[in-house]
Amino acid sequence: MLSVSPDEPGFDQALGQAEAALAKGVKVYLYCIDDAVPGIGDPRLAKLRADGLNLFGCAYSMRQRKLPLDDSAVFSGLSVLSDIMADTDRFESFS
Repeated sequence: MLSVSPDEPGFDQALGQAEAALAKGVKVYLYCIDDAVPGIGDPRLAKLRADGLNLFGCAYSMRQRKLPLDDSAVFSGLSVLSDIMADTDRFESFS
């Protein structure tokens, strides 16, 4: 889960860890919420998606920031985040 804005160090750290995990063949799910949602359009995330990243965005956070929903991520509610947390072997939060 990523909740920090794209200009914060935690955003880069999360993307770096996702990239390293994907390189090892790990299935990676990244849920962007709160201040992270403006970063969904980041070109680095597009590359990670092409490499197999499963990218989710909080629809409510997008709406609160008046950002459009598009096909750059799967936009959903917190129930999806809850499901990801329940079904994962490892969960990390960057906030």
